[in-house]
Amino acid sequence: MQGLDTMRAIRNAAVVVLVLAQAVAVSRAGEEAGEGKLVAVPFSTVKIRKGFWRQKLNTNRDVTVWYDFRKCEETGRIDNFAKAGGLMQGGFRGIFFNDSDVYKVIEGAAYSLAIKPDVKLDRYLDQLIAKISAAQEPDGYLYTYRTLAGKDATNPATGRTRWSHLQSSHELYNVGHLYEAAVAYYQATGKRSLLDVAIKNADLICRTFGPDKIRDVPGHEEIELGLVKLYRITGQRKYLKLAEFFLDERGHAHGRALYGPYLQDHQPVVEQTEAVGHAVRAGYLYTAVADVAALTRKQSYIAALDKLWSNVVAKKLYLTGGIGAHRRGEAFGDDYELPNRSAYCETCAAIANALWNQRMFLLHRDAKYIDVLERIIYNGFLSGVSLSGDRFFYPNPLEHDGYTPFNHGASGRSPWFGTSCCPVNIVRFLPSIGGSIYAHDKANVYVNLFLDSESRLSLDGRRMTLSQHTDYPWDGQVQLEVKAEERIDFALHVRIPGWSQGRPVPSDLYRYLHDLNTPPSIEVNGEPVAWQLKKGFAVVRRHWTGGDTLRLKLAMPIRRAVANPHVEADTGRVAIERGPVVYCVEAVDHGGSVFNLSLPDEARLSAEHRADLLGGVTVVKGRAVAKRRDEQGHLVTEQTPLLAIPYYAWANRQVGEMIVWLPRDPALSIAPRAPSIASRSTPRASHVCPRDVVTALNDQREPANSYDQSLPRFTWWDHRGTKEWVQYDFAEPVRVEGVAVYWYDDTGHGLCRVPQSWRILYRDAEQWKPVADTEPFTAAKDRFNQTKFAPLETSALRIEVQLQPDVSGGILEWKVLPADGPSSTSRG
Repeated sequence: MQGLDTMRAIRNAAVVVLVLAQAVAVSRAGEEAGEGKLVAVPFSTVKIRKGFWRQKLNTNRDVTVWYDFRKCEETGRIDNFAKAGGLMQGGFRGIFFNDSDVYKVIEGAAYSLAIKPDVKLDRYLDQLIAKISAAQEPDGYLYTYRTLAGKDATNPATGRTRWSHLQSSHELYNVGHLYEAAVAYYQATGKRSLLDVAIKNADLICRTFGPDKIRDVPGHEEIELGLVKLYRITGQRKYLKLAEFFLDERGHAHGRALYGPYLQDHQPVVEQTEAVGHAVRAGYLYTAVADVAALTRKQSYIAALDKLWSNVVAKKLYLTGGIGAHRRGEAFGDDYELPNRSAYCETCAAIANALWNQRMFLLHRDAKYIDVLERIIYNGFLSGVSLSGDRFFYPNPLEHDGYTPFNHGASGRSPWFGTSCCPVNIVRFLPSIGGSIYAHDKANVYVNLFLDSESRLSLDGRRMTLSQHTDYPWDGQVQLEVKAEERIDFALHVRIPGWSQGRPVPSDLYRYLHDLNTPPSIEVNGEPVAWQLKKGFAVVRRHWTGGDTLRLKLAMPIRRAVANPHVEADTGRVAIERGPVVYCVEAVDHGGSVFNLSLPDEARLSAEHRADLLGGVTVVKGRAVAKRRDEQGHLVTEQTPLLAIPYYAWANRQVGEMIVWLPRDPALSIAPRAPSIASRSTPRASHVCPRDVVTALNDQREPANSYDQSLPRFTWWDHRGTKEWVQYDFAEPVRVEGVAVYWYDDTGHGLCRVPQSWRILYRDAEQWKPVADTEPFTAAKDRFNQTKFAPLETSALRIEVQLQPDVSGGILEWKVLPADGPSSTSRG
């Protein structure tokens, strides 16, 4: 107990120091800007007591923090610091940006310490920080990959000299996360050990980069965010100026014309109007611009942010709050390009988007930014971590076929990744959510998010506590109680969520199908009170005294969302929402398949809370229309029970089909195909790319073209120019007379091409023999290539291919033509 008391005392002292330091920085910024400033109530002064997020925080603290540290140990990430510091022998292990993963877990652990003291965790961090300190070079440089791997002019992660490959080295990205971790650790414990390491490094960066020094920018934005946090905690203006330098230097020809848009380095920041390139990098950049704009009130920054935000929210935002349509480059797509099955929606991108929207709110005091933030945290972010806290999603698609390994080699949740930025980003972001609940200035208090919580804050020197009671997001009732020793005159701004006003997002990208709006009600001390809606907030101004209570009631009907007609992927489809939660439908609840389901507009839906399901969730129930085949193989439709679960909770029971956007008409649902020779066979191959599946050969999904990214695929990648094969094994001998093959070809995108040549073999006893009397073997793109041969009976068929020189190849679908049936490619 004495150890815990000491921890609490240290933490409380640290909070006081931090708040005072931030107050100095904020006051200085306000004086420079000529006006007061809205500030977020620090998470360290917010206590989340129970309910939805308390459960998530407990899992994060008790499971995910320690799990991530253990993985960092197992994968050599922590040993790299010990090796670089001379504490143990050996070379670098892993990927050059792995230092950042350790820093992120430290940041998350620090947040957890601030929420609840933990002697064991505190001691572990002391030992870990000692290794990091030992790894720092005398002048402050800290990048274990270069320290251990040495300089190599051809290595994009090091280069001949420091900083020579900033577009790819992650030297500055890594230490940006160091700065954020150092501030969090100091904030949580009052200890300067990691903060001193960060300051020493930041001082080196300040001596190295600037208008009259090295003029270059990091390929992966992040250091800008860390520098702003160092400025806020130290008051040292040079850190803010360096962050501003890195922002202003972007787009000024650093020899990266080819990669400019990918790195957001194609134009000066103040001239950018469209979100392009790597979505995580973009989100970090926009967040940093907002941070600097808040401190400098630089209007050109704010104008650019407004245009970029409008572009994302109106044209590039998924219903779940996710961003990043493309797996290739983890990047934004074109306007309205929002595919569901191939959606990337990286978990880190959701976090970056949440950070950006929180900063936009602090700039503009508009609830629309919190509407987006809330959509992210309940859906696109939270789906990234399992209910158990130790399994993760890197991408977060809105549709899954149940077997394609979309999750960096896995078809379900993964325990870790080679590049594990997402698990370690989750562990730091989740406990920081408390810092987005409340904000205030001298005369206004904003309630942004609804969590059962209590917060201490000071309005112009008058102290008060704001207590919130709610079972949100399952229930729309929120009670706020003011606790103060003296009467305080202030305006209480309570967010009225966009979803409760009939607006899924603050644009026309999505809308609700039916008008189900019930005006919210607000009472103070049990009596209705007059209030005005201002920028999405219900404003109640009065003299508040201790014990005053405000009660907000939000109706929570089940809503159907539809997308802007320009979003082709969602045409004719509907998504289910209730409150801030987006729902999905999983195969485990529907007999193994969901793509055969449709949800007519007139179908009635109801909500039911299930304490026994998925950690306690409110589900949506109703009747859908299902397509199936009867015993004769005829297609029939019938009513079937529908059960929708929160999207964030999918793939926590078993891997299977999942869909968010349901067809409104049965014509758009996918009917199960009649079994065929091919679908009943067992496919095999000489080699299967780890990102692909051999079952794509016979899944009976017909491609739209040879580069159809909406389907599972099979490729031999990364075998190039080789002889390869695919094979069907039949349960019993069958009579066949041909095949039809749809070749995969990604010309213009990758290195897969139709084959140079191919042939068909059949198994005769234990020997493989070529088929006889064949038609020509064609290898054309964008169609089935059919070849017939003399009818035969066999237990297996094989296709042998010779790949073109220096390229690979693949197949999207392979049909087998029965000998006693028509030769049409619709058979088999």
